[in-house]
Amino acid sequence: MSNCAIVGINWGDEGKGRMVDLIARDYDIVCRYQGGNNAGHTIVNEYGKFALHLIPSGICLPGVVNVLGNGVVIDLESLCGEIEALQNAGVPITPENFKISERATIVFPYHRALDGLEEARLKDKKYGSTLRGIAPVYSDKYQKKTIMMGELLYPAYLEKRLASILEWKNLTIQNVYGAEAYKLEDMLAWCREFGSKLAPYICDTSKYLYEAEKAGKSIMFEAQLGALRDIDFGIFPYTSSSSSNAGYACVGAGIPGSHVDRTVGIVKAYSTCVGEGPFTAEWFG
Repeated sequence: MSNCAIVGINWGDEGKGRMVDLIARDYDIVCRYQGGNNAGHTIVNEYGKFALHLIPSGICLPGVVNVLGNGVVIDLESLCGEIEALQNAGVPITPENFKISERATIVFPYHRALDGLEEARLKDKKYGSTLRGIAPVYSDKYQKKTIMMGELLYPAYLEKRLASILEWKNLTIQNVYGAEAYKLEDMLAWCREFGSKLAPYICDTSKYLYEAEKAGKSIMFEAQLGALRDIDFGIFPYTSSSSSNAGYACVGAGIPGSHVDRTVGIVKAYSTCVGEGPFTAEWFG
């Protein structure tokens, strides 16, 4: 079985979750490789109906391992809520069937706050953010001022890194937006509360995927949103802040670039749009 990337052709909301839920039965691993909890994949099965914002859509399938790759940005609180909801419905989630890249980036509460503050500043010129902190956290990532999931496992180092980042971040929060600064002790407590629940799942997913593929396992790469929300090829600036195309699958999953054998594009019979911004055809009636 070849490796496959599932991507949206439009603005997201094409039904990728449903298609992944169907196609993933033929794969050993489902890997989310970009985005955060700013969009959801809806799946319906014997456990119930779920809107998955972070956890890959293969989580309910027996024998399928689900991976959050290094290209994903993770709100710890949101992910813990998803895990709890699924487990309460009877879905088994263990370190054997769910793995989080140690290099995935954490979305902090101040990222969410900055998202809202910037949209409020823009007023009628706003981009239509989902207010989940996605643009601020990807911006920080490329400035090398974020915390990775693996750093949660080293509290002393985490405190030192977060103190430096928060000192820098509060300059923007206070001096640009006039908002209240975030306290280091509050952010560390947030990390302890939710990070401790996620620690068992954190690992070197690049190594895991490499060894799994070497052992003959097949991988499905799951994208979020659609091509017209891609940061490079979408309708700029009304895009997301990551690459939702198949070409980013290997980068966001942490495997060699030649390891996606085919791509399946999902398209709707009629177009709808996640978020705001211009549409190819609009009815203003």
